[in-house]
Amino acid sequence: MLYVMNELCAKTAVELRNLIDEKEISAVELLDAHLDQIALTNPSLNAIVTLVPDHAQQMAAKIDHQIAKGEKPGLLAGLPMAHKDLVQTKAIRTTFGSRLFEDFVPKENALVVQRLIDAGGITVGKTNVPEWGAGSQTFNDVFGETKNPFDLTRTCGGSSGGAAVALAARMLPLADGSDMGGSLRNPASFCNVVGFRTSPGRVPVYPVRDGWSNLSVLGPMARTVADCALMLAAITGPDDRNPISLPDSADLFLQTLKSNHKGTRVAFSSDFGGQLPVEPAVQHVITQGMKVFSDLGCKVNESCPDFSGADEVFKTLRAWTFASQHGEGVRLHPEYYKETIIWNVEAGLKLSATDVSAANNLRTDIYQRVNKFFQDYDFLVLPVSQVTPFPLSDEYVTSINGTRMETYIDWMKSCYYITVTGLPAISIPCGFTPEGLPVGIQIIGKRLQDLAVLRVAYAFEQATETWKTQPNICLS
Repeated sequence: MLYVMNELCAKTAVELRNLIDEKEISAVELLDAHLDQIALTNPSLNAIVTLVPDHAQQMAAKIDHQIAKGEKPGLLAGLPMAHKDLVQTKAIRTTFGSRLFEDFVPKENALVVQRLIDAGGITVGKTNVPEWGAGSQTFNDVFGETKNPFDLTRTCGGSSGGAAVALAARMLPLADGSDMGGSLRNPASFCNVVGFRTSPGRVPVYPVRDGWSNLSVLGPMARTVADCALMLAAITGPDDRNPISLPDSADLFLQTLKSNHKGTRVAFSSDFGGQLPVEPAVQHVITQGMKVFSDLGCKVNESCPDFSGADEVFKTLRAWTFASQHGEGVRLHPEYYKETIIWNVEAGLKLSATDVSAANNLRTDIYQRVNKFFQDYDFLVLPVSQVTPFPLSDEYVTSINGTRMETYIDWMKSCYYITVTGLPAISIPCGFTPEGLPVGIQIIGKRLQDLAVLRVAYAFEQATETWKTQPNICLS
């Protein structure tokens, strides 16, 4: 049978926040509606893997008490949310999708979690991830696989797959995520929601082993761009414990998203200028979406930067990171790691200082190339993913349009090429294939222009309203 949803769960985070502000609903009432939705849909989808309803009830009651006393409980007061199972949550199990940490309960919150709680967010649990966030297919030996709500036989992407599914199925209005090679953007594209890879340092990371690393970032996920901006305002801002954190205050993202885009220069390519194979179904949806930018008054030209070397850079720096983070674990407990992680760690251990230095030098060359490209354009629009959601039975994509993928991450180049540049990039709903599978569009902005990216994404979203299409989930 198909699920029937409480109308509160269909509302956006901005709408729900206004209802709480106006005292038309209570935080406890809102939480109960979402807990009912989780109970209804999560057994079929497996998006939220550690549920803490009693803890959430206590948090919601505290928010209601603060409101009753006339206090201002925070920007996200009363909004239910779940945290990616890669970020630490105090007194709530955090597994990283690994059997090694199956029973791990942290003693402190990650900074992003604490900021969400300080803003009044209500923690309902943790969202599913691939083992250690590796790969864009959400499954692990602790909790199993997460299914795409638009087709239960398909993947939801990853690594923020559980978060994307929880949003699409209206279990939550907001969720946090992270992105190294597409982990915010791929699942957003596959599930018809929004995922924003922010500029490195925009959302400070703590605790963190390498505070100078900028390959992976944290960011917001939601069903709308405005909801993403609201959440970003709660988690952005400097923190002295993270050396690359940016100085801009949260007020930056509380500004209006409405703007005039007449004359905005948009570069577009449905296949990265022929540099990548992209499924025809994806290209068709993305190309149709470009008409929207023209209708908004943008000057659209088909063009794409030269990303030569981006593959080498990403794979080198990713392997180096995996060796640093997982080398000791793989050495001591190889039986607890999936083969793809072991392969990545081994590749990293073979690297020399010269290899890493060369990758960073090449990364700088790519950045300069792309930066020069942006002298002629304000935004670059590309596919988020080169493929549509693929079968759950496939661990990863092995071929696109007859082109063989050499590794388990090759099919994610459309995302990780952008990672290499360090530029802000958002995935927002664009359309659907004839089979009803979601396709997202990726909008990339200039250096540190996160707000500008949100504004043009908001204009596109308002013109299309694709995000309103909900999945018809068949309950198990």
